[in-house]
Amino acid sequence: MSKFWSKVVHGLTPYIPGEQPKLNNLIKLNTNENPYGPSPKVIAAIQEFADDNLRLYPDPNSEALKKSIADYFNVKANQVFVGNGSDEVLAIAFQALLKHHAPILFPDITYSFYPVYCKLYEIDFKTIPLNDSFEIALNDYLMPNGGVIFPNPNAPTGIPLTLKKIEAFLDKNIDSVVIVDEAYVDFGTESVISLIEKYKNLLVTHSFSKSRSLAGLRLGYAIGHPDLIEALIRVKDSFNSYPIDRLGLIAGIESFKDDSYFKNTCHKVIKTKLNFIEKLKALNFSVLPSGANFVFAQHTSLDGKIIVSKLRDYGIVVRRFDNPIRISSYIRFTIGSDEEMQVLLETLKLILST
Repeated sequence: MSKFWSKVVHGLTPYIPGEQPKLNNLIKLNTNENPYGPSPKVIAAIQEFADDNLRLYPDPNSEALKKSIADYFNVKANQVFVGNGSDEVLAIAFQALLKHHAPILFPDITYSFYPVYCKLYEIDFKTIPLNDSFEIALNDYLMPNGGVIFPNPNAPTGIPLTLKKIEAFLDKNIDSVVIVDEAYVDFGTESVISLIEKYKNLLVTHSFSKSRSLAGLRLGYAIGHPDLIEALIRVKDSFNSYPIDRLGLIAGIESFKDDSYFKNTCHKVIKTKLNFIEKLKALNFSVLPSGANFVFAQHTSLDGKIIVSKLRDYGIVVRRFDNPIRISSYIRFTIGSDEEMQVLLETLKLILST
């Protein structure tokens, strides 16, 4: 600690990102990265545009990228906001849309950046427990609030909500913003972007990091009513006028152009996931339903902490969460390539047999 710190810093417990180990011959299944690289067309475009123009500032409004996103989802460009990764988009949304007198609501087991944002911006919040099946029970959120945010599918559980359930909640929660964080939606969950025109209080956030294989470039976006988007832009332009660099802009645009590559890689991940789930169950794992590119599971007899440690000894890194205690026995397995998942399964068999 330092006497030079601002008051707010003393109370912060920063978000801890997934480990990025520097180990040789590593099978890295801990941070939900896509096992398949970005579209070759994206890489070619980056190479082409990595030229002398990098000395110039990018478009502060990212108009071309916004248009690509708007065209893809059949919305207007003024309904789209882009940022430096979906984490920045969410951070701006917390400041722009969720700082009110009433507390905001989100699940007790969810993306752990949410309470960090609240403490940073001094936003009151209340966590709503998942039900006994680890599902988000939206009826429990029907109380006065300053806003509601949840991932769909949820993280780290991976359990999705149906569009019908979310729409039923939106019909009842009309006086505050509802943010649906769809970072993993492309791996088996139905998006609620189709509801944007009907509900002016709905904001949907997406990431390029997972399904579009661009975690290394940091791109994210939000779609919602123009009034919500204007609030995000006001905060963004009071913080960083140029969040997206020139190469990020071109990569995002090309990613949306190559839709067949995007859909094919998502399909491959989903197929691998379904196969992996069945084989995990055969090894006596209890597996939660997953609409994401990861699986949340616990073994019926061997503690998750032991399994994670032993996997690391074999050069396989997965993720476990100590808090809350309710999920401490669970392991989150990112879905890798078929070859990586086969090595993981063979290693699990070895661990469980000793």
